[in-house]
Amino acid sequence: MERKIITTADGSKTIQLLDLNEQYHSIHGALQESKHVYIEQGLKHFYTLCKSIKPISVLEIGFGTGLNAMATLDELKKSALQINYVGVEAYPVSVEEVNELNYGSQFTFENSGQLFQDLHQVSWEELHEISPGFTLVKQQKFFSKITDINTFHVIYFDAFGPRIQPELWTEDIFIIMYDALAENGILVTYSAKGSVRRAMQAVGFVVERIPGPPGKREMLRAWKEV
Repeated sequence: MERKIITTADGSKTIQLLDLNEQYHSIHGALQESKHVYIEQGLKHFYTLCKSIKPISVLEIGFGTGLNAMATLDELKKSALQINYVGVEAYPVSVEEVNELNYGSQFTFENSGQLFQDLHQVSWEELHEISPGFTLVKQQKFFSKITDINTFHVIYFDAFGPRIQPELWTEDIFIIMYDALAENGILVTYSAKGSVRRAMQAVGFVVERIPGPPGKREMLRAWKEV
């Protein structure tokens, strides 16, 4: 499948899958989307409500380019958080793509360029301390193989869209997500599709539509209320 690096509206880059007319991140602004959906409406929303929880456990569905992990690191350094981060990815991006994306240049915290490289260069299936207060485990597997129970406080659900991979937006997958979340954990995603919302509700999530990132009117945030 033909892939190329493109520049999005906010100056940050993403990977485009030419045959599918699909991107890893929004063409309206990859970095803006990451910060709005996963940091502002996910991570920050959770720790504002649950300040006593340390560390916060984050599961990313679609580790991909590492942009969401970098945005999380950026927030950690601003807010003195402690985060255990697990990124699941079936098809890791190439070294060449990592270098061309160059997300380290999008952030101003110390050693951001090296830390972006570290995210991709550390071994899979092992725990690594990327930076003080931030640990990472990358798992190379399909999302359907996740077996965690009551583990994560926040899930970044950043799979390719329902148009491209509808099987990733079904009740079967959201049951796995619901089980993986700890009590009162939240899941956030850029999608606001009605079928996605209904699939989440069917497995027990309380779901709300909230304002989306630039170029998208709405997104979804789901709660595990027990």
